[in-house]
Amino acid sequence: MTERTELRRQVRDLCRSRRDEGRYRPRADAWLRSFDLEFSRELARHGWIGMTWPRRVGGAERSNVDRLVVTEELLRAGAPVAAHWIGDRQIGPSILRHGTPELQREILPGIASGDHVLCLGMSEPEAGSDLAAVRTTARPTAGGWRVDGRKIWTSHAHRATHSYLLARTERTERKHDGLTEFLVDMDSPGITVTPIVDMAGSHHFNEVVFEDVFVPAGRVIGVAGQGWRQVTEQLAHERGGPERVLSTYPVLAGLLTANAEWDEGLLVELGELVARLGTLRAMCVRVAEALDTGTSPIREAATLKYLGTEFERDVLEFARGAAVPGVLAPDDPLGEAILAAPGFSIRGGSSEVLLSILAKQEAL
Repeated sequence: MTERTELRRQVRDLCRSRRDEGRYRPRADAWLRSFDLEFSRELARHGWIGMTWPRRVGGAERSNVDRLVVTEELLRAGAPVAAHWIGDRQIGPSILRHGTPELQREILPGIASGDHVLCLGMSEPEAGSDLAAVRTTARPTAGGWRVDGRKIWTSHAHRATHSYLLARTERTERKHDGLTEFLVDMDSPGITVTPIVDMAGSHHFNEVVFEDVFVPAGRVIGVAGQGWRQVTEQLAHERGGPERVLSTYPVLAGLLTANAEWDEGLLVELGELVARLGTLRAMCVRVAEALDTGTSPIREAATLKYLGTEFERDVLEFARGAAVPGVLAPDDPLGEAILAAPGFSIRGGSSEVLLSILAKQEAL
């Protein structure tokens, strides 16, 4: 048995045992919707958060391919991983790449232990998927910055200890210039979090308003005004992971294990979905291998996100067509996934934005 096969078995066994104990119910889109801080801390005690980071900041110094093994199993199980997902997936690596040694020591061990919960302050009202249209501003002040603005669709902001924040620090001719990344304490005076309840009655989205919020100078990630270059690197982590492929896996697994008498046409469609999943998983491996070499696979991640969105949509369309007629309960994996599906093609960049990225990369 290889080391990675053993790692996969360990994660699978832990998820199965916690599910059988009634600790959680497998859910579609669990990485965004299923929050259990103690479950995340249990994963941390196994060394499965911050796996690729140096030990000096709480990591395990393992490869991105090893991390892929863990995240695949967690997503397959529909496990409650939302508490650590954002910090582990993209903000931690961004701080490790661009943050000062002081910021790394302050923040990364808390993410790796499951004590810090991070949310993403990217999207804004009326800006859609255009991150360069950010209107939240940060102006210099004694010892730091003062932030004013609004963020929306901020998952788990009401539970977060820290927020990543993209803000405009300069007015420039090019909207992509003059942006800066910050890390903000969510208990700072001047922050208001308002819930946004989705169609399923679930509350993980929020609107976050910043009114004259003070952010210390040491909380800048990287170089002030150079945030656009940094955030595009960060999006390779966001778009290139298995959550872009396996959010609907509990639905697909239910179809594969269903005792259904389907005709040959449906069986062929199901087989095609399984084959596409195999290809997408191979693409996830290539993205992870690229990250292990120190490169930022922006094009590969955008391709994976675009194709993954199409795949997850097709899984749900097949499931709807193959399901027994009747009302879908909003708390079963299929019902949850159908209600969540409108956001699949928007989060992490709309499909149109991704196609634009790929076209520009081809032109270079």
